[in-house]
Amino acid sequence: MNQWLTRRYFLDDCLFGLGRIALASLCGAGLSASGSAATEAQTAQVGSPLYFAPRAKNVILLFMAGGPSQLELFDYKPLLARYEGRQIPDSVLQGNDLPFIERDAALMPSPLRFARHGWSGTELSEALPHLAGEVDDIAVVRSMQTDAFNHAPAQIFSHTGHLQLGRPSLGAWISYGLGSEAEDLPAFVVLGADGGLSGGAACFGTGFLPSVHQGVRFRSQGDPVLYAGNPRGFDRQLQRETIDVLIQMNRHRFHAARDPEIETRISAYEMAFRLQASAPELIDIGGESRATLQRYGVESGKASFANNCLLARRLVERGVRFVEVVYQGWDHHSNVVGGIRSACKVTDQPMAA
Repeated sequence: MNQWLTRRYFLDDCLFGLGRIALASLCGAGLSASGSAATEAQTAQVGSPLYFAPRAKNVILLFMAGGPSQLELFDYKPLLARYEGRQIPDSVLQGNDLPFIERDAALMPSPLRFARHGWSGTELSEALPHLAGEVDDIAVVRSMQTDAFNHAPAQIFSHTGHLQLGRPSLGAWISYGLGSEAEDLPAFVVLGADGGLSGGAACFGTGFLPSVHQGVRFRSQGDPVLYAGNPRGFDRQLQRETIDVLIQMNRHRFHAARDPEIETRISAYEMAFRLQASAPELIDIGGESRATLQRYGVESGKASFANNCLLARRLVERGVRFVEVVYQGWDHHSNVVGGIRSACKVTDQPMAA
């Protein structure tokens, strides 16, 4: 018996296509057992009928790696000014493991000024002047807490809801649940993580979901994806013929092994081919108005958080479901206020835009 032929694969891919017949009855899709049915890798890239109409269309997640100090940004604590210089009460420290905080540390208010903004009266610090103009369109949640204080597990927890590896990331779940409206771009794109995060690839991973829902990391400079362009002497027709041969070989292997990851590989080859045509237009922001570029704070020809925010908008306009923009400048162990001002100078304007 073929080692790959498990019960799950039998129900999904046997001659009678039981799994696909059930899917067809739910989605109303014209699926058949002949092998021409849309695979999971294909339906992840093209919007397919869903049982419930989703309210969400796209997500742009701005992930501030390192951990911004909420006390200097959006969580004003006026009582700290009254008790400045006093030691932290035992009632606060008792039973709590507070790494990096000395037991005899004194209370200190934020030196940044806070003010209320908008009809909502949301309090923000002076470090966020641009975001202050958008407070009526955002929600500030102050009730979240966690015991994860080290960077890697905290980042994995933020992305997957679990401290342990092996769980799908938020972007992977969105791709799995909603598919993609773009035929020539991935459903889940990550920007600004060129150097990697402490949590590693698990922050953008698929866990136990099919790997077609993996986040695709775009580079901040040059081609968004490495090797998207053909080498000299290798034209698009030759590229198409080469991919066709590879796909034919992979399909032959799939029919023998019934490994769904082979279908993901086929989808990746096709996506790479389509990206060669779509990527140059995507990253060319020259067509944006001068007012738009100024609003985001974009500097032409320079990789930046602002450029990535604008690129994120362009991606969702082209049907990408989930875009994560990473900024890794928030790890302030000293000179907190100076670090906050520096990071906000980079992020505040494009974040608000």
